[in-house]
Amino acid sequence: MIQAANIALSYGKRVIFKDVNIKFTPGNCYGLIGANGTGKSTFLRILAGQKEPDKGDVIVAPGERIAVLSQDQFAFDEETVFNTVIMGHVRLYEVMAEREAIYAKAEFTEEDGLRSGELEVEFGEMNGYEAEAEAAVLLSGLGIDEELRQKKMKELEGGDKVRVLLAQALFGNPDILLLDEPTNHLDLKSIAWLEDFLFKFQNTVIIVSHDRHFLNQVCTHVADIDFGKIQVYVGNYDFWYQASQLNLRQKQDQNKKVTAKANELKEFIQRFSSNASKAKQATSRKKLLDKLTIEDMPVSSRKYPFIVFKADRPCGEVILEIKGLGKEIEGTPVLNNFSLTVNKGDKIAFVGGNTLAKTTLFQILAGEIEPDSGSFRWGVTISSSYFPKENSSYFDNNMNLVEWLRQFAPANEGESFARGFLGKMLFSGEEAMKKTSVLSGGERVRCMLSRLMLSGANVLMLDEPTNHLDLESITALNDGLIAYPEVVLFTSHDHQFVATVSNRIVEITPAGIIDRMMPFDEYLINEDVARLRAELYHGDTGLKL
Repeated sequence: MIQAANIALSYGKRVIFKDVNIKFTPGNCYGLIGANGTGKSTFLRILAGQKEPDKGDVIVAPGERIAVLSQDQFAFDEETVFNTVIMGHVRLYEVMAEREAIYAKAEFTEEDGLRSGELEVEFGEMNGYEAEAEAAVLLSGLGIDEELRQKKMKELEGGDKVRVLLAQALFGNPDILLLDEPTNHLDLKSIAWLEDFLFKFQNTVIIVSHDRHFLNQVCTHVADIDFGKIQVYVGNYDFWYQASQLNLRQKQDQNKKVTAKANELKEFIQRFSSNASKAKQATSRKKLLDKLTIEDMPVSSRKYPFIVFKADRPCGEVILEIKGLGKEIEGTPVLNNFSLTVNKGDKIAFVGGNTLAKTTLFQILAGEIEPDSGSFRWGVTISSSYFPKENSSYFDNNMNLVEWLRQFAPANEGESFARGFLGKMLFSGEEAMKKTSVLSGGERVRCMLSRLMLSGANVLMLDEPTNHLDLESITALNDGLIAYPEVVLFTSHDHQFVATVSNRIVEITPAGIIDRMMPFDEYLINEDVARLRAELYHGDTGLKL
């Protein structure tokens, strides 16, 4: 059990939390949600003891161990992957190190014998004899191959480091598990494994995540940060959304009824207050009016950008034909004899374990790089627009946002148009004059989506567009692409995003592609697809999405 009592935190005049009281109990998984900047990660750090609030206390049941998903990829660079995982249970690691040091001595004293006996008892009580096997299971489930496990952390790629740090947090059955964006850098297979792990986990879990499907799969409760407080709802993310919207509508409806009643009473009082025969009734209604209260509707921190894609012209019959594309990156084949025909109305989700292959395909189709072999042809009616996963080159300037957006706006539109458009994308007032050099990751993505909307293209190519976005922006983008009537080619690790936007799945495997016109959830469980995948992955039946 972990409890926050009267927690308050402010940065200058900006109040983040005010008198927050909340208890997280064992056996439950809490999704901590809220708009960007509301303090989700900060609250996790307060619970973990990594940040002091201005006021209030964090109370943890005696003897309970807290595990936290580390955000520092470089903290364990000199440790092996295996040791990094074990270090998630600090006391167990200390006992292991002391135990190994004693057994490594050339001469074993009586004192060493007594101490080793004490350590063996403590080691056994902490399930130390199963530690190596448990670490191996965690690493395997999160996609870390056996040959990496004795390497030093500094030898790993950034995505693999994140997976190891997640295994570290999960290791040793912690009493309280705090996870900040645990699905980042995970493929769908690893996310599915993590969902199953957390579903079976019996202790307290608190998670910050922007993955709606993941929250729906693992959460028993949702802790919503808004209006400077945290309110807990029983149920998963979808239940929270329905309940919060219902609650808001009920308050609005009640206020409308109260306002209408108040206006009716005011009108009667005005008409008859000077009429002697009606004076008593007017006084009575004045008392009723005084008792009516309109509930305050505080301004939510939760804001949805306006994302609507409109094509300047519809697609013709010929969209895109790809024949035998091949590409090597630094001597490694990435695409090999890739062929595909894109049809009118297609919304294709490209999936597969090799993210570089998908990004390379999009870069070739966007004209950013040349293929080594093969060809592709766009139809004569087609205009395409590309949303790259890496966007820093678009912001390598000293422009403000108005100047930046006007590069992509129609030539006859001026500053007022740019400001209005930016306002819809949550850059209102002085925010529109921010320099591109100081934008956050989420702000850059909203700018790139603005560029995409202004393109008027009838084919949109998006490479991981949900990265860095909060739940509200993801929902707005999700809805915008569902409503878009033309062709979409995209990649995403967001399960719900893929499932609701796509009508066709193309999986890129080491030995070819699997191409199916079917819903994503059906694709994942389709027996024919599973058999074909096993063949193309040379007997590996794991879901490499």
